[in-house]
Amino acid sequence: MDESALGRIALGLDGVRAAQRGRTAEARTSFEALWDELGERDVFHRCVLAHYLADLQDDPRAELEWDRRALAAADSLTAERAATYESALQVRAFYPSLHLNLASDHLKLGEPDLAREQLERAVRSLDALPEDAYSAGIRAAVDELRQRLR
Repeated sequence: MDESALGRIALGLDGVRAAQRGRTAEARTSFEALWDELGERDVFHRCVLAHYLADLQDDPRAELEWDRRALAAADSLTAERAATYESALQVRAFYPSLHLNLASDHLKLGEPDLAREQLERAVRSLDALPEDAYSAGIRAAVDELRQRLR
């Protein structure tokens, strides 16, 4: 493993440890440095990282921006490219969570029509999820947000 890869791992671990300890500003700093280090070449990890960074934001507009970055990275991640990370990885399975997060962001920002649009995209992509505990949580969150938007 080259020195650059070790540096990326260290930044990621620093961010995870800080987030687990509730030090969100420190976690953001580590993850943003890792984002810069990854550059455009590693869209899978950029998708995951942006997804985490969105959750660490204090400002709902910043959260929305990071969730948009996660979606853009997923959109550029082909099935073949995803399989280089994990042979069973299905990019389609990212979309329910990504669109659910965007719907939640728009609701926080007082944009219910945009929230409904993103929620509908999440619903249309639910068939990509396997039947497991994580997927059940996503489905429950979709139902909860649907109720809030009524």
